[in-house]
Order: sequence, then C-alpha cells, then structure tokens
Amino acid sequence: MHQTETEALLREASLRVTRPRVAVLAALGAHPHADAGTVLQVVRGQIGAVSTQAVYDVLKALTDAGLVRRIEPEGSPARYERRVGDNHHHVVCRRCGAIADVDCATGSAPCMTGSQDHGFAVDEVEVTYWGLCPGCQKA
Repeated sequence: MHQTETEALLREASLRVTRPRVAVLAALGAHPHADAGTVLQVVRGQIGAVSTQAVYDVLKALTDAGLVRRIEPEGSPARYERRVGDNHHHVVCRRCGAIADVDCATGSAPCMTGSQDHGFAVDEVEVTYWGLCPGCQKA
C-alpha cells in the first residue's frame, strides 16, 4: 500500500499519522498473520529504533480502530492482519503454525447464523480450520 493511502486510512480512523503506525501497517501488508515479534523486527528494519511497547500500543490502536484484525489460534501467540471486515476464516497448520485465509464457503456469511444464538446479537464469527500444510504433509 502506498504511504499516502496508509496516511489517509489512519486519518479516516481518527488516528494521528506517525512513523510507527505507518510502518506497522506496511509490515502487516507484507507479512499477513504476523505475530507482534515479527512486526517489531520488520518495523525496526524500516524505521530503526522503536520500542517493543510502542509496537504493541500501535497494534492495539490499529485493532481498536478496525484497521487491523487480531486472531488468536489455539497454542499460538496473537497474530495480526490487514484483511478486515469481510468475515473470512483461517486454516492453521498443526505442525509448523502456517496460517492462510479461507473465504466463506457459500453465500454472504452462512456461519453468522448458528443453530442457536442464545439471545446474542452475533456480529462476528471466527472459524478456524486445522490440519497440515502442504510442506508438512510432504515431510
């Protein structure tokens, strides 16, 4: 994503445009499903010195603003991605932890209507498929 587009996204979300915020968004664009440690390494490679806490604060602000989605596969640290607002799912490799996006199987979002909602107003659903990635299947 071009820097001016990133800056516009931040402004539209009522967030100040800062080098760490721009760098985190760029890192997640290049490394979807990255954990905070990976984001920190990429950001430090882009802008130099930045504290670990600053990256965590940026990830939280971007998540709260809806610009980033936080996913937490069981047994894995939290991961972050730029793909938001489309109710997609994920497939996770049980062996190496690789993660890939999976679009809803049919219709606009059939998983949004469970067999029982217990009176909840459901606004988001997380489905995780588990298995072995092609590389781990060969190993």
